[in-house]
Amino acid sequence: MKRKTLQLTMCMMGLFCACSKPSTVQNQTTSKAGLAEKNLTSSFALGSVTTIVHPGMLHSAADFTRMTTNVNAGTQPWLDGWNKLVANGHSSATYVARPVDTIVRGAAASGRAENYILACQDAAAAYQNALRWKIKGDAACGANAVAIMNAWAVKCKYIDGDSNKDLAAGLQGYQWANAAEIMRSYSGWSASSFTAFKNFLLNVYYPVSSDFLARHNNTCGTHYWLNWDMSNLCTVLAIGILCDDISKVNYAIDYYQHSGVGTAYIGRVTSATYSNGMDQGQESGRDQGHATMEVPLFGTFCQMLYNQGQNFFDYNPWSHVNPPLLGVSEYIAAYNINTTNTVPYTTYNNCENSNQTVISSASRGTIRPGWELVYNYYVKVKGKTATYTTQFATAVRPEGGGGDYGTNSGSYDQLGFGTLTFTR
Repeated sequence: MKRKTLQLTMCMMGLFCACSKPSTVQNQTTSKAGLAEKNLTSSFALGSVTTIVHPGMLHSAADFTRMTTNVNAGTQPWLDGWNKLVANGHSSATYVARPVDTIVRGAAASGRAENYILACQDAAAAYQNALRWKIKGDAACGANAVAIMNAWAVKCKYIDGDSNKDLAAGLQGYQWANAAEIMRSYSGWSASSFTAFKNFLLNVYYPVSSDFLARHNNTCGTHYWLNWDMSNLCTVLAIGILCDDISKVNYAIDYYQHSGVGTAYIGRVTSATYSNGMDQGQESGRDQGHATMEVPLFGTFCQMLYNQGQNFFDYNPWSHVNPPLLGVSEYIAAYNINTTNTVPYTTYNNCENSNQTVISSASRGTIRPGWELVYNYYVKVKGKTATYTTQFATAVRPEGGGGDYGTNSGSYDQLGFGTLTFTR
């Protein structure tokens, strides 16, 4: 394995405390090229699920009880999180769905124009309306969440485009499934309509995500970035949970833990590990707009499995300083929360010899929701120190969601509202 000593100069963000004298930390580097080929022994195995728990994706029944109790009591920061949700127009009971028969992302052979932003916006609206119904019993929002999902289930039949259609499936498939998981107990959603929505996900989203994970469009395994792999893995997992399909859930577990040929396999999910507890983000040499997507998506995957009794938050088979989600969260947060921070970087190379020799400063300072989930698990639940994850979560608090971070599709890459939903 390649090893070298690097210096890491870190400075606490001035927004929260005075900037102290930078410290120099000696770091030992472990490249993930060798780790990708390691076989995990049975002593590290978490096993597979044999039953499905509902609600059991991003939020459990206990989570919703905590949200409702604290919002009704006016407790902070839950109340700020709730007000952030209510202020978002996508959460309104008057939001009107705009389903299409074919979702298009990228250049479609048919010549159809891109329209995938409609699915981005409507999936976010379904989730946000569902939260308002589940937490506060807003009947109008409950009815609207179901109406949005019913409209898409009836009309949409296909996802089209070039390879970017895989992003349309990955980034919105798990979001639709999470909205439906919340609403599955809603008495106003008929069994036939709920079944129709599940079939919509099974027939429109699942085939695209499943095929991508299996073939990667006939490219080599690390051709695609982590966000492509992890988003599609989240979609397969979420559809499996929604549809009580144990085989799909176990496929997602096995892909991450053992057999994945792409970048969402644990041996490739980060590209280098350092003795200071950081793990290098796989897209850090690309740009920070995409690098900051890694934490919300990786966190979503771990959280959905956690609510199915599979703790991949703490899964650390090679006994690094931190498990990979916390390590990469610290790395990406440190580099983006304060431009005076420096982080180590190890040259990243994929299966096509696309070398990235330096960390990219493009879009440095990108802010996305998603760090509340990571912060609350590792700091509040596990009692760990996570300096930069804490700073990033504090800077974004209260987290918003789709539509709060711009008008393009990047605003809808994650569901958000973690201050409301994940605060402990």
